[in-house]
Amino acid sequence: MPVLMTFGDSNTHGSPPMTDRVSYHRFGPDIRWPRRALAALGPEWELVEEGLPGRTAQFDDPCMDGLMNGHPALRQALQSHGPLDVLTIMLGTNDMKTRFGASPEAVMGGIAGLLDLALGVEMQTRHGGFRVLLICPPPVLETGVLAPDFWGARAKSLALPPLYRALATSRGAAFLDAGEVIAVSSVDGVHFEAEAHAVLGAAVAERVAALM
Repeated sequence: MPVLMTFGDSNTHGSPPMTDRVSYHRFGPDIRWPRRALAALGPEWELVEEGLPGRTAQFDDPCMDGLMNGHPALRQALQSHGPLDVLTIMLGTNDMKTRFGASPEAVMGGIAGLLDLALGVEMQTRHGGFRVLLICPPPVLETGVLAPDFWGARAKSLALPPLYRALATSRGAAFLDAGEVIAVSSVDGVHFEAEAHAVLGAAVAERVAALM
């Protein structure tokens, strides 16, 4: 059975739009985009969901126990599961938080580190070879309870798609610009509504199927 791993942050985890900063909520499996992708791919597929709220591509977040760096997390995930056939990576939103001061190019650089890890000889050999689909997250809005965290991030997020696309091409990875098919919620400017999860799941499934 082919295996898909979805590696990302709160939007891969299934966090709904936030109206406060303390409550924890998660969409059910029938709503989350990785599960919607799995349903579209068919019963012969298996899924490993690896979404963590707050995860970055490269930064240790001082406001979240310093444990959000996606690079060691991806290594651990790839060592914990497998063999994989397809890995999706959708990260970069949290790297644009104001406290990191990262340029769009720096955000892209963090993604490059993840691709180099996943596509390197060690992990490709361990899993017998797998394909990678890089997903650029949709542009953020500076609104709602998360607006202070993402002050200045709107302009940065709009610059990411061509950088991600060129990076994917340079590494031989597949690419999907999520901003071409969905948008973030106007409630908090970062997370996806249930309807967007359904659309993104279908788009990811189409790209994944094309890789096999």
